[in-house]
Amino acid sequence: MWKYICKFLLLIICVSGCRSTPDQASPRFTDVTNAAGLSGFKHTSGAIGDKWFPETMGAGVGFIDYDGDGWEDILLVGGNSWEGREVNPAVSIFRNNQDGTFEEVTHEVGLSDIQAYGFGIAVADPDNDGDQDIFLSTLNTNLFFRNDEGVFKEVAQEVGLAGTDAWSTAAAFFDADQDGWLDVLVGQYVQWSPETDQWCTIDTVNKEYCTPELYEGLPLKYYHNLGDGTFEERSSLAGFNVPTGKTLGIALLDANRDSKIDVVVANDTERDLLFLNSGGGIFTERGLQSGIALSSAGKATAGMGVDTGVIDSTNEAVLMIGNFSKETLGVFQYSESGLFRDKSAASQLGNPSFLSNSFGLFFFDVDLDADQDVFVYNGHVHERVAEVQEGISHAQYPQLFLNDGTGQFEEVDAKKAGIDELMVGRGAAYADYDRDGDLDVLLLENNGPVRLWRNDNVTGSAIQIELALPASERTAIGAQVEVIHGSKKQIQWVKSGSSYLSASSQILTFGLGNEPKVDSLSVFWPNGDVETFVDVPAQQRIVILQGQREIKTQYQFEGTSSR
Repeated sequence: MWKYICKFLLLIICVSGCRSTPDQASPRFTDVTNAAGLSGFKHTSGAIGDKWFPETMGAGVGFIDYDGDGWEDILLVGGNSWEGREVNPAVSIFRNNQDGTFEEVTHEVGLSDIQAYGFGIAVADPDNDGDQDIFLSTLNTNLFFRNDEGVFKEVAQEVGLAGTDAWSTAAAFFDADQDGWLDVLVGQYVQWSPETDQWCTIDTVNKEYCTPELYEGLPLKYYHNLGDGTFEERSSLAGFNVPTGKTLGIALLDANRDSKIDVVVANDTERDLLFLNSGGGIFTERGLQSGIALSSAGKATAGMGVDTGVIDSTNEAVLMIGNFSKETLGVFQYSESGLFRDKSAASQLGNPSFLSNSFGLFFFDVDLDADQDVFVYNGHVHERVAEVQEGISHAQYPQLFLNDGTGQFEEVDAKKAGIDELMVGRGAAYADYDRDGDLDVLLLENNGPVRLWRNDNVTGSAIQIELALPASERTAIGAQVEVIHGSKKQIQWVKSGSSYLSASSQILTFGLGNEPKVDSLSVFWPNGDVETFVDVPAQQRIVILQGQREIKTQYQFEGTSSR
């Protein structure tokens, strides 16, 4: 009898907890910063001892294919000094040499003379000319670099994106009114100047950095694309002009699956926001009503990085928000009732993140086992925090969490994963820079170096999907893809924004476990059209142009013979 009881118990355990695909090899990253030619770059905060508030914030990183050769290039925000001395350009570009190395081309592309105290970057093609442009938020006015055949010209004032002289942070492009032209939402932080910098201390003697509660927040700014290369500020008309501010993260999602892009906004020490798209470019803020505005304790958190994705078989949207030490990651899952359920504890992401100060973060399938995993880039804002808070340090370890297929996550041993390095983490982004089918990670420390981590030791198969619109063949931001393979269904959408002030690849990567093909692939285009394809082979990057009813293979993954 005991034999049958044991078999019954094993069956219960497997039904409730076994993966739908065989276990993949344990993920491991290799630091290739030096070998890739990136070790000479360093972000500058300008800190010289005055403890001015902006010095704590850091900047973003990103990927861009600026020359249209099909290889992801690298974008780095340089920061600035307060003394007027020569530092990094506002934005530096490193061209992908297609052999695992990068070459700085900042001067060649026209960016070497641009100086600004920069923060966030967003990449898109809002003028529909077929190449990717760059938006940079700064401590003062915004900058917009228009790409003309691989050479950039700063035209923010000319096109209506400069804004006012205010501290801007996160930004995201999206087609808010589905008119075929990308608009842009820009987060603003606080009212600050050297003259208004507050004096704070932990020992009554020495000045330390203050918290944002001491500064007045600034609201979002929304710029509508007029379709002629220019923008018009329509924050109030579109419903984005809410009094809550101090934005550090913006992410896109289709929360209620009505084929219209919604927006989640992470605010620092003020309530987080959810803007539901009512259609026609009009949004309604529903953060409090939906349950994402405050923590489970009813308090506003230090919202920093943010991302959205689908993590389990419910196929409901999940949003994840990076918070301050002793606040845990915020994890919320949409339900059909219109409410988001707090999943911080149930996902098992809450407790392991309790002491972390989480800035850059994102969902991605690191091991290609057909579910979304989580990467979090941590670092505190106070250099002396260890003196006053036990167990919390200024430099912190990043964290990698693997999804077991049910939306529950387990933290990977940092040493085994090759990520056991203390850093003052800020901007983080991902892309498949070496075209081998898995996703690599780009990181930038505050007042510190950049790191490129190559994803190694992955054995699963994958398919990568680039979606393009017919008018200009620009990336279809806002489009959603559903893939079905075996009994597994996955959903992703093409996003701008996300993470912390950073720009990840807009090419979708679906891990397929050991499956050799996708049984069904459906594209839900931003204008509402739907196209479905069947029996699509794995281990390739494909391009789908809306309305062409065909799939074009761009390339087979480099090094796929080893899998």
